[in-house]
Amino acid sequence: MTITQDGELVDNTVVLQDVETILQQEFCCYGYKNICDELKDKGYIINHKKVYRLMKIHNLLFNRKIGSTGVPRQFVRFRKIKAEKPLEHLCMDTKYIHIHGAQRNALLLTVIDAFSRKVLTHMLRFNIKKGDVIVLLSLLLMEYKIEGITLRNDNGSQFIAGVVRQFLKDKGVNQEFTHVATPEENAYIEALHSNVQREVVERFEFESIYHAQMIFNRYYDWYNNHRKHGALGRKSPEQYLRENDLISGPYKTEKISDIVSNFNPILSKN
Repeated sequence: MTITQDGELVDNTVVLQDVETILQQEFCCYGYKNICDELKDKGYIINHKKVYRLMKIHNLLFNRKIGSTGVPRQFVRFRKIKAEKPLEHLCMDTKYIHIHGAQRNALLLTVIDAFSRKVLTHMLRFNIKKGDVIVLLSLLLMEYKIEGITLRNDNGSQFIAGVVRQFLKDKGVNQEFTHVATPEENAYIEALHSNVQREVVERFEFESIYHAQMIFNRYYDWYNNHRKHGALGRKSPEQYLRENDLISGPYKTEKISDIVSNFNPILSKN
């Protein structure tokens, strides 16, 4: 654990994600001392010895390449997604959710359909690793039985992992990565997170991660079935799909995603 200037204890996996984000800047070749200074600028209370140890364990020291093995990363070619049908383009991202009762942050991982803005599945965990991502996406692909889709995400360590990229390639999913510091390239899910922040995070205090899970289960159900979207003609995602006769066939919901909220990933050690 690492403490912040606000007195919050943060898991070291979160610190590593910030380290990788720093190193993924186009011309950044920082060693552990510069990384330490960057982390202090972000509000961490941390010394260079700990930064060196974390970077060495995770192969992030100077002159080491990040995510250079396995399936190569394909970066987005077009900033704006133009989805013409359901399940053509999906967007995936994480958001920090503060669990007040635990005095620490959790990660909310969400996948949405760019065409309908429907939340397809989500997961809330204190730590989300590559194995958790594979479990979530496995259940999603089982539920919708879709092929030839494009999944857009940022360069989080869970997403750039070689096993995740290989898994998606084997499933026929085209995974594309946004460029560093360009959240507008994943605008649909950034808009969702803005709504989550305003409509949930700023209105609730979570006693535990289980309390937060229940809140987000209810919120995303309301979001899909009732929340009106200007881009959908003031209709909810489900209403929009239903009125356009797009609810059946490969888009049929079979409730497999309900398993995910209460699923304890067996691959979380990976």
